[in-house]
Amino acid sequence: QWQLVESGGGLVQPGGSLRLSCLISGFRMDYYAIAWFRQAPGKDREGVSYISTAGDSTKYADSVKGRFAISRDNAKSTVYLQMNRLKPEDTAVYYCAASYRDYALLDSTEYDYWGQGTQVTVSS
Repeated sequence: QWQLVESGGGLVQPGGSLRLSCLISGFRMDYYAIAWFRQAPGKDREGVSYISTAGDSTKYADSVKGRFAISRDNAKSTVYLQMNRLKPEDTAVYYCAASYRDYALLDSTEYDYWGQGTQVTVSS
């Protein structure tokens, strides 16, 4: 049974940092590209960050470029999203997703497996 379990969300003040983790089980993570998406209340789901199967290619939404960093540790079956200089507009539920297609980038329709999400709230 496959699972993607996100953790690390919470409440943080503007300018603060959080590190999200996505623990993957039930399939070989090293065969899959991984991405983080987010969805704020009343808004469409947005692609945040992507990392290729080999970890040698990443992509970020313009809104988080320079503030967020994605990484993967295949030995630990875990993908991370380091989020720095957080802003109130980063508030959302964050989801990790896995795609067997390395060209998936930030296209949510290309992703096969999804986690349940973790809430990130940026507020003073």
